[in-house]
Amino acid sequence: MLRIMKRALWLVCAALPLTSLHCKSSQQEQEPSTATFEPSAPTMPRLTTAQYRNAIADVLGEGLPQTALEPDTNPYLFYSIGAATTLLSEQGTQQYAESAAQISDAIFADAKRRDALIGCTPKAVSDDCVRGFVQKLGRQLFRRPLAQAEVDRWLSVVSDTAEGDIYRGLRLFVYGLLQSPRFLYRMDLGEADPEKPSSRRRYDSYEMASRLSFLLWNTVPDEELLSAAARGELLDSQSLETQARRMLGSPRAREAVQSFFDQYFELSALSHVERDPKLYPAYSKSLLGAMRTEVQLLVDDFVFRRETDIRGIFSTRRTFVNQELAKLYQVDAPEASEVAFVPVNLPPSGERAGVLSFGAILTMNAHPTDTSPTRRGKYLRERVLCLVVPPAPPNVPALTDNTGSMPKTLRERLEEHRKNPACYSCHSLMDPPGFLFEHFDAIGQFRTTNNGAPLQTDGVVEGESMSDSRDLAARLAFDPRVGSCLVKQVFRHASARLDAPGDEAVLSALTDRFAESGYQFRELLVELVKSEGFRTAASSEVMP
Repeated sequence: MLRIMKRALWLVCAALPLTSLHCKSSQQEQEPSTATFEPSAPTMPRLTTAQYRNAIADVLGEGLPQTALEPDTNPYLFYSIGAATTLLSEQGTQQYAESAAQISDAIFADAKRRDALIGCTPKAVSDDCVRGFVQKLGRQLFRRPLAQAEVDRWLSVVSDTAEGDIYRGLRLFVYGLLQSPRFLYRMDLGEADPEKPSSRRRYDSYEMASRLSFLLWNTVPDEELLSAAARGELLDSQSLETQARRMLGSPRAREAVQSFFDQYFELSALSHVERDPKLYPAYSKSLLGAMRTEVQLLVDDFVFRRETDIRGIFSTRRTFVNQELAKLYQVDAPEASEVAFVPVNLPPSGERAGVLSFGAILTMNAHPTDTSPTRRGKYLRERVLCLVVPPAPPNVPALTDNTGSMPKTLRERLEEHRKNPACYSCHSLMDPPGFLFEHFDAIGQFRTTNNGAPLQTDGVVEGESMSDSRDLAARLAFDPRVGSCLVKQVFRHASARLDAPGDEAVLSALTDRFAESGYQFRELLVELVKSEGFRTAASSEVMP
């Protein structure tokens, strides 16, 4: 328990600035040499909703009931971290039970489906058919073979609950298996590392199969991966690379990569956007959906279609639009329709360049009736550059209303706001980068004035002056922080935790490999699964 409390404190402190008085000393005490990798304690995340749904479909088949589950949380951008740091509520436990009941009932209510799943006709609890089914399903859902004691225990469940009907016992076995922590949690603890037995543990071959599959496919391992694990191949970096490349060639990888970028860009925020159609006549729910699809098509284009420098997504003038987006962006796309998206090249002299200036990111980082340089600047700093924005202090005064004889631009009001010492420390970091996007309103339409006054779009990012979002996009295309930050975000997503000082050597090596590959995102994933940071964990003696 003490180790868990210390780990939780480290997660909080790692997300705060070094000037935080309560966390500074804790970070300094744990800060190791950056030259040597020091593994962190293993995390045990619960399956995310998508992973749970995918596992059920892949193992038990499509078309089964889908009941409500405990909502995913993303305290540090990614659901995996939320799944590793939040406790399952009593209601969430009950929801898993209800889901297991409905799924097992649906399977055994359909004789054809039931028999296909079992694969044989059971005559008695003691026959090989029942034992084989228990072993097969346990291996698939637990992502490893069941120990003999586990097999015997589950056979006892079948026997004790059958009450003269063997299918009843098997149904309750499935019902129980679906509620087991061994299924619902990724309990990868590792084994002694023969090379460094006192300082670290390595994830065993089955654990590596699970880690690979949840990262690259967002589901349980397939039979080929489990067979490779049985042969002990997934302890070898070359075999890991072979399997990773096989998996990245599957359509399942596209889904998993889209899931990462969906969380990285926080596209789910679009579902909560509301705008007044009187203020924004172009606004519609379908427009929000088109904005999300645009980003997803961009990701697929950079990662899978062209396999090119992923950093270019922040400077590209090539995008995908349907009719609504074409109208919003004021570009010609004669072949586009309400549902058909087509590639277009934005005008070289236009204001729009890079995903940060596209509708999705601009709209979800704005207020219902106005833009928000604060939100847009914070988004740039934290997600793209991995720069820390300190949390707001208590009792911060609200932004002044736009009243008086001379209406003020939002920029003027924010500049007055920053004169308050309580506001300056945060807003001086967020507002200046956000001003670069002031040519775009609260749904991403281009504009030239605010409250009748000409717009000022110059801003500052980490002391570097820029003229507008186009200037920013041109610099992000070659900014080394973009690549290193993306490495860090992928590492956090894959590890289900924030990076610690001991990870610096791995992150640095991954950043170098990423650069050598021409910043191809799939190559980053391959290098990640081969890295020590993905394959090892701290031994119990050194866990924080």
